[in-house]
Amino acid sequence: MTELTFARAIGAGLRRALQDDGRVLLMGEDIGELGGVFRVTDGLKHEFGAERVVDTPLAESGIVGTAVGLAFRGYAVCEIQFDGFIYPAFNQIVAQVAKLHYRTRGAVTVPLTLRVPYGGAIGSVEHHSESPEAYFTHTAGLRVVTPSNPQDAYSMLRMAIASDDPVIFFEPKRRYWSKGEVDLEAEPLPLDRARVVREGTDVTLIAYGPLVATALDAAEAATDEGISIEVIDLRSLAPIDFDTVEDSIKKTGRAVIVHEAAQFGGLGAEIAAVITDRCFYSLEAPPQRVTGLNTPYPPAKLEDHFVPDLDRMLDAVDRVLGRVNSLTGWVAR
Repeated sequence: MTELTFARAIGAGLRRALQDDGRVLLMGEDIGELGGVFRVTDGLKHEFGAERVVDTPLAESGIVGTAVGLAFRGYAVCEIQFDGFIYPAFNQIVAQVAKLHYRTRGAVTVPLTLRVPYGGAIGSVEHHSESPEAYFTHTAGLRVVTPSNPQDAYSMLRMAIASDDPVIFFEPKRRYWSKGEVDLEAEPLPLDRARVVREGTDVTLIAYGPLVATALDAAEAATDEGISIEVIDLRSLAPIDFDTVEDSIKKTGRAVIVHEAAQFGGLGAEIAAVITDRCFYSLEAPPQRVTGLNTPYPPAKLEDHFVPDLDRMLDAVDRVLGRVNSLTGWVAR
């Protein structure tokens, strides 16, 4: 076991992929000489050379467009420097990357991994704190995953790179500096499997990426009032492991879904709909969502009001339990 920060765990996963397969190639803005703006790729260019760790121009459409061709012959790993910079490559991702396998009746695979730092709470400027995951979960043909801890950052990245499917790998940038034990040889959980990270009996709290740690804090705080919260880390956003979600809801009867992206059209709405379809007769209350606001991401001094926190999560727990909360102000009977 090795203690690594989240960022170092991703770097270790990239290093292992480069070592294990000579076809793996990294591309991105400033990932070579600089080591990336978050220093995730620090040292990799020196170790593997400029032909395998490629500094690209500031042109996301060019990065992904080039990677599509490279993926025909190997495993391309691209870095989009910040979440808000992914939109110039949107056409390539949804019209080419996601469609080629289907369009060619399986003759062509696109083993492309697209690394995207995402989410807020780092005091950054416009276009640097967005959560665009719903755009890509809506696009058939893409796998979309997001780790929440260093172990998964390492293991899931290696699985994503080894996959013949295109994978959007969302990295919660606010967790880059969090530390955890990483077993470099551990048998990983399948890439599309959710994990119950805390057992509970009263409410299921469903989170992913940056908010899993906050959800665990909320579950711990709830014990002071005798409330037992089960926390699920989805890990994979497309596809979603609804079997694990369903098993939990049938036990607790209540669901709260949390994410940083805006509520309207967000992934939480789809999760709530599927829960209602599959678990209707087990539900004791309507599923509740705790999300970012339906506004552009605010300036840094206001982001604490935008990003879901422990108090907002616990308020939603009160709602599904019929306790006094910020919306009703009364106890449901």
